[in-house]
Amino acid sequence: MTGNKPAPPAIELARDAVFLDFDGCLVEIAPRPDAVVIPPDLPAMLTTLAEALDGALAVVSGRSLRDLEHFLSGYAGPMVGSHGAEARGMDPPLAESPAELTALQAELARFAQTQGLLYEEKSHGGALHFRADPTRQQEVEEFTAALADRFPAFAIQPAKMAVELRPEGYSKDGALALLSELPDFSGRRPVYAGDDRTDEPALAWAEANEGYGIKIGEGESAARFHLPEPEDLRAWLAAAVRG
Repeated sequence: MTGNKPAPPAIELARDAVFLDFDGCLVEIAPRPDAVVIPPDLPAMLTTLAEALDGALAVVSGRSLRDLEHFLSGYAGPMVGSHGAEARGMDPPLAESPAELTALQAELARFAQTQGLLYEEKSHGGALHFRADPTRQQEVEEFTAALADRFPAFAIQPAKMAVELRPEGYSKDGALALLSELPDFSGRRPVYAGDDRTDEPALAWAEANEGYGIKIGEGESAARFHLPEPEDLRAWLAAAVRG
């Protein structure tokens, strides 16, 4: 279990490439996706750390890129959204949205409205949240599974108290592989921090590529290291800035 895993070592500024999830990692999970609280100093701290790493820092999230740019306004470094389908600071992995995106989003929004669930529209997909009523999990899983059968360009992505449909063929580990080919990241040791099932492929990728993962929160994980809360991760990052 994560409780038996140690805290990560200090960031090695000349050696490491740092990749960070957003929700539940850099910031605390909120009741609604639009209600996250951004610590006032977070964008500036990320900017300072990115400069100390010679540019080898990226945010990698299931969030839409537009949301990341809004919430982390002031941080100008690379960011990957939609589980690797869209990016800032590199060529867009997915040049065009899947043809059936509008129809898929309409189905998700209609189901959420009729069933009293929270729908989150994303640039290349959408998510149904059941945090307000965890007993709805099976209902949501069954609906999204049926929807994925009808829209094969999309894949099911389980998350914390939510189920998402994202473009088939894109994932956070794939995003790390692409980012690691960029000049600022190439040749560095990958360090990835994430908190939920959507992050496990990226955590495993970092471990398999001579780097390491940091699991935020509880649960089984491929990560070698553990920090209890997002505030602990922010303190770890800030320590590297202070030197």
